[in-house]
Amino acid sequence: MWVTKAPETVKNICCVGAGYVGGPTAAVIAFQNPSIQVSVVDLDEARIRKWNSRHLPVHEPGLIEVVRVSRDGTKATEIALGNENEKVFLPSREPNLRFSTNVSECVAAADVVFVSVNTPTKSSGIGAGAATNLVALESAMTSVAQAAKPGAIIVEKSTVPCGTARTIREILTLYRPGVPFEILSNPEFLAEGTAIKDLLYPDRILIGSSQTPAGLAAAAALKEVYATWVNPSKIVTVNLWSSELAKLVANAMLAQRISSINTISAICDQTGADIDEVSKAIGLDQRLGSKFLKAGLGFGGSCFKKDILSLVYLARSLHLSEVGDYWMSVLSINEFQRDRFVNKVVSKLNGALVGKKIAILGYTFKQDTNDTRESPAIEVIKTLLAERPAEIAIFDPGCSPTEVRREINRNVSSDAIPLKPQGPVEAYSNSYDACFESSAVLILTPWDQFRCPALAQKDSAFRKSNDQNLENPQAFLKPVLSEMDIVTLAEYQRAKSTSHIMTVTSDPLSRLFDQAECTLDCVYCENARQADSVKVSESVDWARIAYNMKEPKWVFDGRNIVDAKEMGGLGFRVESMGKAGTRSPRGPYLEYSFR
Repeated sequence: MWVTKAPETVKNICCVGAGYVGGPTAAVIAFQNPSIQVSVVDLDEARIRKWNSRHLPVHEPGLIEVVRVSRDGTKATEIALGNENEKVFLPSREPNLRFSTNVSECVAAADVVFVSVNTPTKSSGIGAGAATNLVALESAMTSVAQAAKPGAIIVEKSTVPCGTARTIREILTLYRPGVPFEILSNPEFLAEGTAIKDLLYPDRILIGSSQTPAGLAAAAALKEVYATWVNPSKIVTVNLWSSELAKLVANAMLAQRISSINTISAICDQTGADIDEVSKAIGLDQRLGSKFLKAGLGFGGSCFKKDILSLVYLARSLHLSEVGDYWMSVLSINEFQRDRFVNKVVSKLNGALVGKKIAILGYTFKQDTNDTRESPAIEVIKTLLAERPAEIAIFDPGCSPTEVRREINRNVSSDAIPLKPQGPVEAYSNSYDACFESSAVLILTPWDQFRCPALAQKDSAFRKSNDQNLENPQAFLKPVLSEMDIVTLAEYQRAKSTSHIMTVTSDPLSRLFDQAECTLDCVYCENARQADSVKVSESVDWARIAYNMKEPKWVFDGRNIVDAKEMGGLGFRVESMGKAGTRSPRGPYLEYSFR
């Protein structure tokens, strides 16, 4: 066991960019390092207002608890572990996390500046459709270069093309010639929906630096920040190119794995094999493992597609066309799987959607997030619109109806306006209204609420699997508890409690301050009230949905999260990806072919 201690070199950190990566990353760094002042800056005033309120702009399990500790500070409290003689005293904690639009002031005070801004794929110009758009990064770096103090460490946190560190060096030299700065690459390996758990319990921390004494010293300073809660053996230091390339390759290989299993699901659909059984069989091979072998609609989000395209662009710019073609095939299979799903929907509905209501459960690209970027649902809806259904009804637990409507207007371009009353698309605040009198339900996002049978218990964002301390209260009887110790103590309190309130509360240790009340006209509070009649976190009552659907009550499970037999008992007809569902038995052609 390593001994943690407060960092000595770094006292102030600024993160430029308050999005899906910058906000949670900065919050956890502040959470784990009470001695470091952490600022998150962004030019988007509305986004910063949300970070300073109870309505965070990013939906991540556990994020609000981490932010409240670091942003607001905590009260002193005493916790009884089981008897009067076993008590733990938790001292108060001062706030050390702030969110601001004052970029220059916060950058100027920082020893370390993380740059975490959006780097989408270019939509026009040279490299359009493959190269990475670095406009936001260049703009951010211009501000950083003009404000940063001499000797500051500049850290690439955004996913960037290989060689971006050189571009950052050129910008720094242009605006501050002769001023010493060190540049590091520290890519994130977070999965949206589990970002807080990924940050608290990372597989590894990767730090790339120049291999000079100054570069290695900068890497050591950043390593010291992470080592307050991450075992140093998991903090890997490499050169800049290796770090930048490793991030692209990690995402590309995860996407490749998804596309690979999805090709097998297509074979299963034609042969009668069950993709879940195939996945289990091959996942037991220790050389392969079981992760990312879940067949479904395909991947979405802002990372996988963008990073593969960046890798393809790099390969082709190096005249490695075969390498580029190989990785492009991963994207082709992803599109094939999505199209195959929609074609199945249209086919099972007799090729006629006119006059029919289609319900869609899930609009975000994955569960436990409010991120809709590159969501497979977008392309599914576009294809369905061409079939002219009476209504496309959408519900997603992570997005309010207002947010879904805004995203539809932004992403679903059409000759006609897609939203009601001009078009057929409508967003709902619960699954029951969305599915009412529908002819088919399409499950596009694997939210736990949609599972059948229902999930018995959801994992905590703060609980590490097989944590021995949850059974051993003596582990908390030491002079000083780290924030990770306090996290485990909170989970211990939840685990030992028989109270339903205790198991769901975000403050089992009673150490958080009350959050400030919103104004009466707060639109975000109104969005939350829209779902008051039906708790969006509760499991869907599929029997209730079946009762109010039109025959033949199709469910098209694009994520393989419902049991076809159990759903069949409720009156549904189910089609899954690579599973038997309620398909017809194998026809005579297949019986002949496989003799």
